[in-house]
Amino acid sequence: MAAVTLKVCQGRDIAPYLDALAALRIQVFRDYPYLYDGDAEYEARYLARYADNPASLFVLAFADDTLIGAATGQPLADECEEFRAPFERQGPAPARVFYYGESVLRPEYRGRGTGKAFMHERESHAQARGFDVAAFCAVERDPAHPRRPVDHRPLAPFWERHGYQRRPDLYTHFAWKDVDSEQATDKRMVFWLKALA
Repeated sequence: MAAVTLKVCQGRDIAPYLDALAALRIQVFRDYPYLYDGDAEYEARYLARYADNPASLFVLAFADDTLIGAATGQPLADECEEFRAPFERQGPAPARVFYYGESVLRPEYRGRGTGKAFMHERESHAQARGFDVAAFCAVERDPAHPRRPVDHRPLAPFWERHGYQRRPDLYTHFAWKDVDSEQATDKRMVFWLKALA
């Protein structure tokens, strides 16, 4: 298997990789627990918000010249209302928070340290720009969900090892179409936070 190399870029520098990143998101998020029935038109709109933001961050992972993973982030103050609102209601203030959009990695490349490198790059970026909190949110499915694989390994232990704490009091709802659904439905998403030294 080819060695993984990272490339870090911001804003419009992501332009050459947008199509590959959209395809990767659709591929990875199709699996449990997201079960996302990807839509190329939505992906273009979603990624454009990050590409148009000079304060955004993209950490891209390549095997040879193939994009096999990516992690994104931008100031929470620049995020959509669904993600800002819980913080606006009860803090910490969005201006203090750097928000992680996603971390996606093809399954065959997991367990080789790339996820750890994604965390490091985003935390370093956030700290260098004066943010004192990092946050992301994750969908929470019923453990008895019929599409939950028997060998599913939750990511919570990985996040906890890196200092992130689940905050059940900070949550939002976001809608997308599941692979076995005819229309989009709301999903509960809970935030995880880390204070940046």
